[in-house]
Amino acid sequence: MMLLYSFALAVVLLLTSPVWGVRMLRQGRYREGLGERLGAVPSRLAAYINGRPVVWLHAVSVGETVAATRLVAELEAALPGYAIVISTTTPTGQRVARERFGVDRVFFFPLDFAFAVRAYLRVLNPSLLVLMESELWPRTLAECSSSNIPVAVVNARVSDRSLPRYMTLRMLWRPLLNKISLLLAQSEEDAARWKRIGAQRVEVTGNLKYDADIPAETPLTALLRKHLPPKAKVLICGSTHDGEETLLLDCWRGMLPNTPPAERVMILAPRHPQRADVVEQLAKDRGLAAIRLSLWRLAPDAITPESVLIVDTVGELSSLYALANVAYVGGSLVPHGGQNPLEPAQFGVPVVMGPSYENFRGIVDGMVREQAIRMVTERDVCDVLESLLYGSGDSMGRRGKTFAASMMGATGRTVDALVALLERAR
Repeated sequence: MMLLYSFALAVVLLLTSPVWGVRMLRQGRYREGLGERLGAVPSRLAAYINGRPVVWLHAVSVGETVAATRLVAELEAALPGYAIVISTTTPTGQRVARERFGVDRVFFFPLDFAFAVRAYLRVLNPSLLVLMESELWPRTLAECSSSNIPVAVVNARVSDRSLPRYMTLRMLWRPLLNKISLLLAQSEEDAARWKRIGAQRVEVTGNLKYDADIPAETPLTALLRKHLPPKAKVLICGSTHDGEETLLLDCWRGMLPNTPPAERVMILAPRHPQRADVVEQLAKDRGLAAIRLSLWRLAPDAITPESVLIVDTVGELSSLYALANVAYVGGSLVPHGGQNPLEPAQFGVPVVMGPSYENFRGIVDGMVREQAIRMVTERDVCDVLESLLYGSGDSMGRRGKTFAASMMGATGRTVDALVALLERAR
């Protein structure tokens, strides 16, 4: 089975190599970490480990890295003699991980070939591999199993979109899932789904994203507070996708005749920062003043009322939500499954979201029950944003903050389970 899998993976990479080759020539981000992905283990890892036992934690991208931040800190407190090293798949996740954990222990996850995976296992010799959410690579699982390295999946979930695919291939997944020592699910529903697919050692510990430790005050938020218009009403539209920005910018422009003309600013953060050029042009096409965050911070100046500040950087949106009077959480008016509404809610900010939220179903359904979020459609999103921006969202914001606080504790339960697994494996 592993031979067939490796052959299929090699064929896919070979067939797509012209596309990747062109992208690597044109965009540096596609070349970033190529050596590490191919099994060239960076020497800084051995220096960081310095003979200590290792826990290897893998987070795919920015969201998983942010969710892992508190987990890493509490694992270090619970395992003082261990070195915790962190890998990511995406370049954006890599940058955020390096900022949060330091360069010395952060690296790119290897391609799922035996030679690349074995290179890391030889150097790291991990006592435990921890995978975030549903990042399950067959060769990695097989190599860890043959080396008697326990594997835990934390914050595990199965989305509505993924479940049919898993179920169709469950005869193939079952032997792979049996190689997982412990699977810690976000919810009872996720646990039941994993068991249906074939996982056996499943526990429910909750969602680590409830515990995300996001600072309200950072150098950037402090700088923006100094330069926003006095008493500014701030609308933040975060993690937006193609098709949403047009609608939201039209909403913003449509508010102008109906609302106080002075202190009001939109902060618009596309999910993929490389789309900032497109989003900036969309704003300009509507006669709106567009400001790129990366350029503005080089020479900060007063932000004029009614401006659209476009966030073209990575890893800063979570704290920016602390500035908002209202937050729209993107990927939800288009079919992308939504993003995490707890990021603005924990600051007491009223949250607005569309009908596509299957990636965060447990969180959103809980907030709906507590009347801590406003669900919208394309037809009413403009009216709802305007209404909340000018005064009717305070109580909803307080309920959201209370809900976020009440759901904390998953990190502690996860750490306890991982420490117990390590003790059993000794």
